Amino acid sequence: MEFKNEVISLLAEICQDDIVKENPDIDLFDAGLLDSFGTVELLVQAEERFGITVPITEFDRETWNTPNQIAIQLADLK
Repeated sequence: MEFKNEVISLLAEICQDDIVKENPDIDLFDAGLLDSFGTVELLVQAEERFGITVPITEFDRETWNTPNQIAIQLADLK
């Protein structure tokens, strides 16, 4: 599976909503799909599943707000 699809599938699990697969440009924070607990879960899962450590200082809600953007940010850290 392509990395981007893996990330989007992970987000669908964390957000418990397949809309992230249907609309990968949805703003997860504005839509109420991702909160601080979900963000922490995302960072933990990124490290466990992909071996990517994301320093919390690198996490900016303006940059990490959509499934597509999150996939891009994680790919850059790979």
